[in-house]
Amino acid sequence: MADFGLFGPDSVTWRVHTDPVLAVAGFYALAVQSLQPPAMWGTYQNSSLFDRQQAFARLMRTGDFVAVRTFGSTAEVDQIGRRVRKIHTRLRGHNPDTGEEFRVDEPENLLWVHCGEIIAYLRVAQRAGILVTDAEADAYVDEQRRAAAVVGLDPAGVPGSVAELDAYFQRMLPLLRLTEEARAGFRIWANAPVPLWLAPLKVVYPTLAALAFALLPGWARGLYGLPPWEYPLLDAPATAALRALRLAMLATPERLRAGSPIQRRYTNRALRLMRADRPVPAAA
Repeated sequence: MADFGLFGPDSVTWRVHTDPVLAVAGFYALAVQSLQPPAMWGTYQNSSLFDRQQAFARLMRTGDFVAVRTFGSTAEVDQIGRRVRKIHTRLRGHNPDTGEEFRVDEPENLLWVHCGEIIAYLRVAQRAGILVTDAEADAYVDEQRRAAAVVGLDPAGVPGSVAELDAYFQRMLPLLRLTEEARAGFRIWANAPVPLWLAPLKVVYPTLAALAFALLPGWARGLYGLPPWEYPLLDAPATAALRALRLAMLATPERLRAGSPIQRRYTNRALRLMRADRPVPAAA
């Protein structure tokens, strides 16, 4: 029997995560996740994401983790999950306003990061035309509870539908604000130095970040000091730009698409399996 890990070729997750336009969702997720102060402080005080010379490599490692978690075998997912949980157990953050210390892996922090990631993938997939029906969207959110378990969350306490995900964000709104750390982070992430062989990304990354901000929900744009647009006439251009970008990315040969070697390897393997007539044994 083939070992497809958490999801597999017939899952909604594989259909969403093999689409190259999901690169926009990475910046969308960062923008949302940065609005919860404890999550932002814990990252700022512990992560190389805020070292301008290391930020790009750190972003790539996050992408590698998502690729292995999504497309890896059961053993690979288990291994990377144990490694990430072990790292998180050692990390502590502190509230700069009160001096109070907290664990980075407190369930409420992990849940916020998970939901910020999933809302990004979900909304980009919907606006790009990957997920068309409400049933597909609900199935995607439900499948992602398996991903939440990898970082140590109890799937029973994680939103399992779009309605539950939206309700979670409504509950969190009073706790969100834009910190100086979040402002500093985006100045770095959208313009981080990249290796010479990836020089074209110096142009692409700011464009992807700008598009991600245009796609954010109105409450998030408002917290960033941007117009909290919620009107079709203003949202339509962002959706059109995303769909045009997707067409351009899909026209690019798979071997030339952006991403680390690990991301390309796992994604291209998943694409081959999705197109196959019968299961193929997993191979890293």
